[in-house]
Amino acid sequence: MASVFLYHVVGDLTVGKPEMVEFTENETVEAAIRAIGESTDCGIAVWKRRSNVQKGLFENAEMRHQRFVGILNPLDIVAFLAKEDCLNDQDNALKTPVSEVVIPDNTLLKEVDPGTRLIDALEIMKNGVRRLLVPKSIGWRGMSKRFSILYNGKWLKNIDSNPNIAIPNINRTSSSTPTTIIRDKYCCLSREDVIRFLIGCLGALAPLPLSSITSLGIINPNYCSIEASSPAIEAALKIPREPSAFAVVEPTPDGQQKILGEISASKLWKCDYLAAAWALANLSAGQFVTGVEDNVSSRSLPDLTAANGANLANGGGGGRINRQRTFSSRSIGFFNLNPSSQSFGTNRSMYRGRSVPLTCKATSSLAAVMAQMLSHRATHVWVTETENDDVLVGLVGYADILAAVTRPRTGPYQEAQST
Repeated sequence: MASVFLYHVVGDLTVGKPEMVEFTENETVEAAIRAIGESTDCGIAVWKRRSNVQKGLFENAEMRHQRFVGILNPLDIVAFLAKEDCLNDQDNALKTPVSEVVIPDNTLLKEVDPGTRLIDALEIMKNGVRRLLVPKSIGWRGMSKRFSILYNGKWLKNIDSNPNIAIPNINRTSSSTPTTIIRDKYCCLSREDVIRFLIGCLGALAPLPLSSITSLGIINPNYCSIEASSPAIEAALKIPREPSAFAVVEPTPDGQQKILGEISASKLWKCDYLAAAWALANLSAGQFVTGVEDNVSSRSLPDLTAANGANLANGGGGGRINRQRTFSSRSIGFFNLNPSSQSFGTNRSMYRGRSVPLTCKATSSLAAVMAQMLSHRATHVWVTETENDDVLVGLVGYADILAAVTRPRTGPYQEAQST
């Protein structure tokens, strides 16, 4: 086991993290778009509001977990806004409570103590948890020291409500706790936070980071895809949860798939959601990811002018501006492809901006893939053949990386580390 997992605790990753502000399910879709645009993660946690009776009482971890609803991402919102009734009345759609949009799943979040070992946190996330809720502490300066089966003089105990996940629960009394927990103040750690921490400790993980993703066996062949000629709205019918992404592909004569782009939560993170919703409902998947010429005949494009003349700001969702009168590929964040091209599979160098899918080769190293994901703020990387960088073979996501770094390894290097 790499020493970085044993010497660090979850509290080390919370240094500098802002306090979490709960986004409640009775907030509107419009408010959710602004919150997602301002967030540091591609999605926001949605909570049930505390009742007036609960507000005056101390809320334990179990009560807090019951109030957690799920995680709302940009693809969920665009898919909702692409419904016919929402397109016909966009103002009313934006005022819809997010409780009608978010997919309930309270297994995606778990509360942990700041002193929980990093290895235990990784095991939690590897089993499906996407966010860790960590109490804020006064004077926390991190804790880097050796661990054993004893922690502050107490035996570690395996207790967890999920029988499939056994993790140490560290209960520390005030006398043994170097910091004071601030009541009702928390920060939220995502899997991106964990990967960002690990990439700063690649030396401690050697030689794993230089190993290819093929040799590590972490390429996931079970990805969701949609053909470029198919209606883009098919991507809204059944949105995958891990990762929330579709590969837009074009079949080849030999039965393989060439990747052209993707329809995903991370690509739609900072976009004009109304324009993206219209495009999802009216364009093919290939047109959606490659873009539509701005000077295309306006007869085929909608008038997005609203009665109140307001819209979410393009590129961040932080303000309100006049809605665009015609659909533009740039309003989604995708740039143009020559409309004279009849094949979606033409030279991919013609693609610009966010329409370019984030890819790596099957021979790429784990460190390179981690760096790609973090630099592009992506939740996944599509993997292509070594000989042909258009032929798709799978993807690598956060869960695959966490599985790789926590997998038990044996060999001369690991034996030397353990001595």
